[in-house]
Amino acid sequence: MQKTTDTPTYRKIHFAVMAIESGAAKLNISGREMEQRLQKQDLIRRRLIGQYELLHTQSLEYVADDIAETLINWESED
Repeated sequence: MQKTTDTPTYRKIHFAVMAIESGAAKLNISGREMEQRLQKQDLIRRRLIGQYELLHTQSLEYVADDIAETLINWESED
């Protein structure tokens, strides 16, 4: 029997939470604000979950830099 923590969905959500919190620290904002801003740009689905296979192999620092930079760039295009 597979544990809940062994499912692909759990791993992706766990990765997204870690990325959101780390990205928030890079931008010196709360995790809640980061999540709201990422949701507004649809970056959680499109970037963190959608690119999970590529991103989860990188360091947490790389992912935090990547998501923070991507967020700032996408927000500037609005």
